[in-house]
Amino acid sequence: MKLELLKPAAGSIKKRKIIGRGQGSGRGGTSTKGHNGAQSRAGYSRKIGFEGGQMPLQRRIPKFGFKNNNRIASKAVNLDTLELLATSKKLKKITVEVLIQNGLIGKKDVVKVLSRGEIKTKISVTVHKFSKAAIEAIEAAGGTATIIG
Repeated sequence: MKLELLKPAAGSIKKRKIIGRGQGSGRGGTSTKGHNGAQSRAGYSRKIGFEGGQMPLQRRIPKFGFKNNNRIASKAVNLDTLELLATSKKLKKITVEVLIQNGLIGKKDVVKVLSRGEIKTKISVTVHKFSKAAIEAIEAAGGTATIIG
């Protein structure tokens, strides 16, 4: 095998279409862009969603729903997670800082304790929000549920 005999596979290299180089090239005049209209002019760029003048999909489909800009999203933490955390780390008090240190929530998250699972350990939980069932379950186990102001 000689290096000077190496060449690309047949059909893998394609020549670029050269346009706008005079009538003799076969692609002069309008340079394959047709006659008048936006697409024949320099600097043309089609708007996102443009469908050739047909009413675009995002305008054909009706609007619906409501988005509340003032909504405060809560990060849900369930009782079974608190139980697991309390037993594995041998904790009696669970606060927002403890949840952040254990990677359950982020620093800026608002925490809400929900009632999935059951809790048997007597623990004191201090977070932003509780569901009614979660408060009942924590107090039934002998613990306390304190809401941060």
